[in-house]
Amino acid sequence: MTAENKIIPRRRIGTHGPQASVLSLGSWHTYDRMDFADAVAMVRHAVDLGVNLFDVGVYGLPGHPPVFTDVLFSAIVRAAGIDRDEYLLSEKLWLEGYPETSLREQLERALFRVGTDRADIAVLGDIRRDDLDLERLAGDLAELERDGVIGCWGVNNWSATAITTIRRHALAAGSPGPQLAQLKYSPCRRSIPDGAPFAEVFAQGISLQASDIMEGGILAGKIKPAREVGRDPGGVREKIVEAAAGIAGVAAELDATPAQLCVAFTLTHPATCTVLFGASRMEQLVDNTGALALLERVGAERLRSLLEPFWVDRDVVDPEGP
Repeated sequence: MTAENKIIPRRRIGTHGPQASVLSLGSWHTYDRMDFADAVAMVRHAVDLGVNLFDVGVYGLPGHPPVFTDVLFSAIVRAAGIDRDEYLLSEKLWLEGYPETSLREQLERALFRVGTDRADIAVLGDIRRDDLDLERLAGDLAELERDGVIGCWGVNNWSATAITTIRRHALAAGSPGPQLAQLKYSPCRRSIPDGAPFAEVFAQGISLQASDIMEGGILAGKIKPAREVGRDPGGVREKIVEAAAGIAGVAAELDATPAQLCVAFTLTHPATCTVLFGASRMEQLVDNTGALALLERVGAERLRSLLEPFWVDRDVVDPEGP
C-alpha cells in the first residue's frame, strides 16, 4: 500500500511534536496475549493502513510476573520488516522512584528492552505523590530533549493545574513543554477533557491523546473484562456498564459497532491528535479503523448529540483534573 493509499490520516502532536496517525496502538499487555505470528501480521497491517504511533509503555508491579510487551514489540517490528523511521515510539516514564532513579536511567533501560536509542514521545505517568518537584522534572526533560533521547514529551492523567505549572518551568528551561495530555475519554467519561480547565490547556497548543476509550472493553460489549481495567475516577464504572447497552443500541442504528462509535466519538474533540487503543486481534484493528468512515458519514455534531445521554461522570468528576 503506497503512502497516498493509506487510509489513516495524521495530525501534528502539539506545536512541536511529530505528525502522528489519528489512530495509535497501545500495548497494555497486548502482545503478551497474542500468538507471535498474529501480532506480526497485525502490526504490519496497521503500518500499511497508516498507523505510525505505538505506545509500548510497560505496566508491571513488583512481586507480579514480569511483563515482556516491549521486548516482544522489538521482535515484532523486526519480523514485520518495519524500519525504525516508519514508526513513532511512545514510552512511559514513571514518577514513583524519581529522582532517586533518574529519568535518563529509566528511559535507557526501557529503550534497551525495546531495541532502540530514542523515544519520539515520552509520557510521564500519573502523579501519585505530593512532593514531586515539577521544576526539576521540567529541567531533566529539557536535557533529554537537547540530547535527542526524546523528541517531545507529554503527561498521563495530570490535572490542568499541574500541566500549566510544568509547562511554565519547561519554557524557562528551554523546552517547548508538554505536547500532549493522555486522558481517559469516552462517551461516558467526558468531564475532564470537555471541561473548562482543559480547554485552557488545549488553547496553549497541547494536544489530547484519548485513552481508555472503551473502558477496558466494557463499551465494546465485554461487560466483564477478563483483563485488568484502569482506575475508576468518580466511581462510575457501574454506571458505565449500564450505559453500554444504550451505546450499543445507538451503534446498531448507525450500522456500526460500539467500538467504532467510541473511537469516532473521541475524534470529535477539537484537541484530539490521536486515539490510543489496544488490539489483540486483526479483526479488532480493522473494525476500529471503520470509525473514520463512520465519523465522515454521520458527522461530529450528530455523533456527540446521540451520545450525550451516556455522559455518566458529569457533575461527578471535577473537571480541574483526574
